[in-house]
Amino acid sequence: MRVFSFFRGLSQRLAPHHPALLVALWVLVQLVYLRKFHGPHFANDSGRYLAYATGIAERFYFEPGHNLRYVLYPLFQSLWLRLGLGWWGIVAGQMAVSALATRAVYQGTRRLAAGRRGAAVLATLLFIAWPDIQPFNVFLLTESLFISLVALSFGAFTRLQAGRPRHWLMFLLLLLLTALARPNGFLVALAAGLAGLDALRRAPDRRPWRAALLGLLLLSPLLWVALNHQLATYYLMDTYQRGELIFRSQLWAVHQAAPLHMPPPGTGPALRVLYFGVHNPVYLGRLMLGKLFVFVSYLKPHYSLAHRLLGVLVLWPAYWLAARATRRTAIWRPARIFLASIFLLQTATIMLTVDDWDVRFLAPVLLAVFVLAALELTLRVTRND
Repeated sequence: MRVFSFFRGLSQRLAPHHPALLVALWVLVQLVYLRKFHGPHFANDSGRYLAYATGIAERFYFEPGHNLRYVLYPLFQSLWLRLGLGWWGIVAGQMAVSALATRAVYQGTRRLAAGRRGAAVLATLLFIAWPDIQPFNVFLLTESLFISLVALSFGAFTRLQAGRPRHWLMFLLLLLLTALARPNGFLVALAAGLAGLDALRRAPDRRPWRAALLGLLLLSPLLWVALNHQLATYYLMDTYQRGELIFRSQLWAVHQAAPLHMPPPGTGPALRVLYFGVHNPVYLGRLMLGKLFVFVSYLKPHYSLAHRLLGVLVLWPAYWLAARATRRTAIWRPARIFLASIFLLQTATIMLTVDDWDVRFLAPVLLAVFVLAALELTLRVTRND
């Protein structure tokens, strides 16, 4: 009890200074990773983004095909290349956007906590200190910008409680930018749509709800075309045949016990997945469960023991707390649905595609877990006071 009282008293003394402490921590973390990676870090996919950005900066040429699905990041890079600031300019830009995103995490969480700062401090602290989020700020990859845009979208979403037109305009702009940052960026807009549909369903006037369903029905052919377009440059059947849980890795791969029934040539991308699932349900089920474990467990085979322990001791309880928070009526319901949908939609996408060897696919959605977990934990502490 004395230890608890000590930390409680310490937190009360530090509370008035928490904004400055969070800013100092954020700056320190950026400097640590700049030193660790010796400045801007050229990683596996950096070359193709930089080549694309150079083409935009010099000739305003936008590559067709797969790279067009990441168009926002090469465009972002091209601005700094055009200014002659090179890699350091790109990283400085990423850090500037990340600083705004961190502020959005704090403010958005505090709005959901009815102005109480405990949840905001905890969620922001996790966002800054988690070892697989901030390092991307020094990487010449899409992840830093994508993570920041997800956080900025969250902050803008919480402002919609006021219902002012400028807040809606900013939120829609951020959804568009997020969708252009990565091929799965549309999931944030989809999560917002699910929250909106739930709000319409619960409204006293059912006519907008029925109109929305009719609109979705009418748009379904267009949405099907868009889905096929997104999948067109991915070779999912190859990863399915190889049984990969981690892209281009046979670690923990699933091996088929019988010959697989493959879709006939000429089948569209989305129909190929449906065909494969109908004709190989057990095998696909094993693949999906394996990818689910790899994605959320934080126990990938090449992780260090410290990395795994961090996941088990911090992330696993955070998952449980976040799940509990989705049922809290004290938290604005649209935000609960929005945050939970971001995480669940990303998880479903990984289960149907394939995970990467690192945390590039999990890091952008950890924000949803951290915010919900922080809100749940502070509600529990407040109730026990």
